Amino acid sequence: MRGLRLPLSIHTKLTLWYSGVLLAILVAIGALSYSWLSFGLQQDLDASLLTVAQVIKDTGSSEQTPGDSEALLRQLLGPELYDKFVQLLDPEGRPHGLREGRRTDLLPLSREARARAARGQRTIETVAVGGAEPVRLLTLPVVRDGRVTEIIQVGMALRRTQAVRDRYFDTLIVLIPLGVGLAALGGAIIARVALRPVDEMARTARRITAEDLSRRVERRGTGDELDRLAETLNGMLARLDEAFGQTRRFAADAAHELRTPLTVLRGGIEVALRMERPPDEYRRVLASSLEEVERLIRLAEDLLLLSRSLAGPEGSRTPVDLEPLVLEVFDVGARVGREAGVSVRIDATAPATVVGDPTALRRALLNLVENAVKYTLAGGKVEIGLRRGDGVAEITVADTGLGIEPADLERIFEPFVRLDTARARDTGGAGLGLAIARSIVVAHGGTITVESRPGSGSRFVIRLPSTPS
Repeated sequence: MRGLRLPLSIHTKLTLWYSGVLLAILVAIGALSYSWLSFGLQQDLDASLLTVAQVIKDTGSSEQTPGDSEALLRQLLGPELYDKFVQLLDPEGRPHGLREGRRTDLLPLSREARARAARGQRTIETVAVGGAEPVRLLTLPVVRDGRVTEIIQVGMALRRTQAVRDRYFDTLIVLIPLGVGLAALGGAIIARVALRPVDEMARTARRITAEDLSRRVERRGTGDELDRLAETLNGMLARLDEAFGQTRRFAADAAHELRTPLTVLRGGIEVALRMERPPDEYRRVLASSLEEVERLIRLAEDLLLLSRSLAGPEGSRTPVDLEPLVLEVFDVGARVGREAGVSVRIDATAPATVVGDPTALRRALLNLVENAVKYTLAGGKVEIGLRRGDGVAEITVADTGLGIEPADLERIFEPFVRLDTARARDTGGAGLGLAIARSIVVAHGGTITVESRPGSGSRFVIRLPSTPS
């Protein structure tokens, strides 16, 4: 199918990347080594030409007969003279005297070399002799008594040097692809072996379902990156297992809380329908049924609010002045406290501003105050305070109530947890108030803590990040 691209596995990508990088490295090294070889061969050739020219200059071969000069050069240089061309020129650049070599072509004297020779400077250049054959040529002036008496030219064909470079280039052409191919094969094997634990992790993860989150990815005990990956996956699975467990418990608790008023409602209606009854009996059944319906409505509203707060804040947030909000909750709490015989007081307050949803924050604080009044005996008191610290707004709700056992300090923030089930049922509570308060506070980037001892009351503290006044 056109446009269809098959995804490559990780070990294939690793092999391709490894092979590509290695190819680039080998090509770069090959190019550098080829350039270095060419430079070295040229330097050796230039040094050889200079040696021959210096021998001719030092032995005064130009003053001898051609035969004697040739014999002397062969005796002094031996094989060094092989494949070299020697030519002597007068200061005007005209050939004279010694000419040595396997060919009779004259070595050219360029205008630049002649000008430099007139100034007593040597010249090394590459020229073409006899058509297109390249020759490395040294032009060396002989200076006596401050003037140029003659010019020595020594040349050597570049055939052998070029042949060496060509053989080295051919070797690189063969060895580089061969090396990359062997490296790619080895890289593929290494990548497959190295990623085998990842495949095993994937197979284990595929066998883990929402119904069985107790399985874990096996660690090899090497302490490497794969072990850290296994630890990360196991930590994630543990959190998922805990989250699913909380969800299942929440669903079961919600079903239980819904079933109780529904059962009561159904039982009252069934009893009322078994026989004809006086109007007062029907009125009593309807009143009882209405109470259970109201209980169901409150429970449904609490569940909806809890789910929304757990999902995060909705809508846009605005700056909220906490002092008026605390005073408003105090007014409501004072009315609730009067009905229960509990004194609700306002402690010291200070201006503090946070960013959030004022309705949700009011509900969280009101839940704490109502909970404090509910678990405080008649004659006790509840105090509400607000202060501002270093970048933190702190709201406190303290009571002189029954207190909380240390083992229950964390449980009280879980949904449907009621430390006094009978009393909570009488007051219409479902154990969602503190859970809702904590979820709202957490959604606003804050924390909620509790300090309590049995029989000494409790102190709840809400800390929210504040903004500059």
